[in-house]
Amino acid sequence: MKRSGWIAAGCFILLWLQLAEIAAASEWVRVKWVADGDTILLTDGRRVRYIGINAPEVAHAKYGQPAEPFGNKAFEANKALVYGKKVRLEFDREAKDHYGRLLAYVFLGDGRCVNLEMINAGWAYALYKKPNDRYDRTLMEAQRRAMKAGVGIWDQWREPGEEIIGNRHSRRFHLKRCAESGKIHPKNRILFASQWEAYWHGYAPSKKCSP
Repeated sequence: MKRSGWIAAGCFILLWLQLAEIAAASEWVRVKWVADGDTILLTDGRRVRYIGINAPEVAHAKYGQPAEPFGNKAFEANKALVYGKKVRLEFDREAKDHYGRLLAYVFLGDGRCVNLEMINAGWAYALYKKPNDRYDRTLMEAQRRAMKAGVGIWDQWREPGEEIIGNRHSRRFHLKRCAESGKIHPKNRILFASQWEAYWHGYAPSKKCSP
């Protein structure tokens, strides 16, 4: 076999092994309930948090927290996609978060990725968090398209009217008045003229600076 043939064969084997690894790290489950725009409950009692995205929060009466803007819209969009359906969970390097929830990419029977669909519709934004970064580029490309189209949370956008300070290490941003912004190491500090610009470059708001 010629050298080019060996290279082609090697690439095919590598691709096959990668696909086999992904298939092995996945399972089919049924969705019992939808908690919000990025979290679901399975019929076996496990909770699943979508990897790579974050949706506005719904109201939490237990903690006295009202719904964030578009939180109910995100919940309804997620519910329409997955409620009562059998879905495939695809896992990345880190299996669970600090709340004990499974971390997964969720796929419908027709092959669509729910994480991606939520961003396409503008009801969630990309949330970078290592080591689960398999589809980060795809999610960011989708977010930019949604921003350009002005759909969901990007519709009739409003700015807080103050400087935004980002952290290159975590890819989170803070309002200038946020006390956490002063704790960012100088080498990791990056300034943005607006929240829009920060989102466009793949930064997400810290919990204390959510829109």
